[in-house]
Amino acid sequence: MTDPTNDLDLVTVLETSDLGLIAMAEGILEGEGIEYLAKGEGIQDLFGMGRLVPVNPVSGPVEIQVAAGNAERARELLGELAPE
Repeated sequence: MTDPTNDLDLVTVLETSDLGLIAMAEGILEGEGIEYLAKGEGIQDLFGMGRLVPVNPVSGPVEIQVAAGNAERARELLGELAPE
């Protein structure tokens, strides 16, 4: 079985381990009809203290990815969520 995401040029528009930011980013993108992939979201809980520490040293942060054609708009929408 092939992975459908292999045919897409995905771009990371937000990296975070903050559950609140992940939920807000997903809600914003869904509200705008922008399809996304939350890369690593399920992996956070597989390792000890997955979501209790700012960045899981094993899995790293969750990457919110969108198709390259939607990246600019997604960055505009999520701009205020990104840590400075």
